Amino acid sequence: MSKTNQATIEQEKKSVPIGRKTAAVWVMIIGIIFIATNLRSPLTSVGPLVGFIRDSMHISNTLAGMITTLPLLAFAFFSPIVPRLGRKYGMEPIILVSIIVLTLGIVLRSLSGVAALYIGTAVIGLAISVCNVLLPSLIKREFPEKIGLMTGVYSIFMNLFGAIASGISVPIAVHLGFGWQGALGIWGIVSFIAILTWLPQMKRRNRTAANVQNKPDERIVNVWSSGIAWQVSLFMGLQSMLFYVLIAWLPEILKVQGISSDQSGWLLTIMQLALLPFTFIVPVIAGRMSSQRSLVIITSCLFIAGTLGLLYGSSYLLVLWVILLGIGGGFAFSLAMMFFSLRTRNSHQAAELSGMAQSVGYLLAAIAPTLFGYIHDITDSWTIPLLIMTGSSFLLFIFGLGAARNRFIASST
Repeated sequence: MSKTNQATIEQEKKSVPIGRKTAAVWVMIIGIIFIATNLRSPLTSVGPLVGFIRDSMHISNTLAGMITTLPLLAFAFFSPIVPRLGRKYGMEPIILVSIIVLTLGIVLRSLSGVAALYIGTAVIGLAISVCNVLLPSLIKREFPEKIGLMTGVYSIFMNLFGAIASGISVPIAVHLGFGWQGALGIWGIVSFIAILTWLPQMKRRNRTAANVQNKPDERIVNVWSSGIAWQVSLFMGLQSMLFYVLIAWLPEILKVQGISSDQSGWLLTIMQLALLPFTFIVPVIAGRMSSQRSLVIITSCLFIAGTLGLLYGSSYLLVLWVILLGIGGGFAFSLAMMFFSLRTRNSHQAAELSGMAQSVGYLLAAIAPTLFGYIHDITDSWTIPLLIMTGSSFLLFIFGLGAARNRFIASST
């Protein structure tokens, strides 16, 4: 960028009243918060209702399981494409389109018919994958000095509403009489509100943001050939695998230890609640560190302690093991989100790394629950699956140490 252009940009910044700039920042933050509320709730609301959907639609357990697997496959295969769309059309318009598509997908999924159910579910997965990839990049561009804080803000709202959705689905369907269609369709209201809060961003695509893209260090790198990018991606993949295996099978693992269905469901809720504060705290801490290796060590220790506790620990301490796993999940998810920004030089690279890591991560997340269920079926035990989780926690430590190095993907080998 020439000195003349730079001077012009700086002059434009100074000419904008402070109050107007502050208002624009808060409008952006509110938009990010409402988008974050839609990144898990349309998915986590499904799990408790799978039985109702299966019986209503007269489908098999395998087809019912695909309702939760389809969005993860959409994340895996569409995420690498998203950065190109962001570069070509701009992040703000693409995010707006994705939220509109998400709303349509939620409505379609709630209509009658098996075809509408699965098409709507796939559309929801494609829409959410766009925001999953672009939000870390947007935060890096708009809040370069507050990456940790803003990552924490959107992470906690995403996970909080994900937990709320899983908790209120059955009451809405049964006690309020909305049925499973109404319990799933009600989240279209939240996504519609997100559309309204994001519309102002179409007016603030100013020249500064456009010119920043032309800086010499805004070059695009091939993340698929970067060693650090692969370490970040495998860290993302392993933490996704551990989380979704626990979401799918923790109640069954606990039942083997004599815990009732109701109690195991509450313990799963406790695990999700335990991770919430750490999805805010960890990004803030990580953003202030040049290397996040100490946080990686804590993350792996939490997962290893939790899984070994479930396997060999006292049944009287089940709440402790579940809480350790929840905190470990909060650490791992937050670090994965932060690595997209911390290991890249600009928002374009952050989007590329996010797309790659989420593709790898959600592919593992889609495959792992089925694989662990199969291993349980052939061994009639949860011992080997829990040992695999322990080994995966150790691999999380190995790849996390590499991902936590104070280096950028463009300079990695």
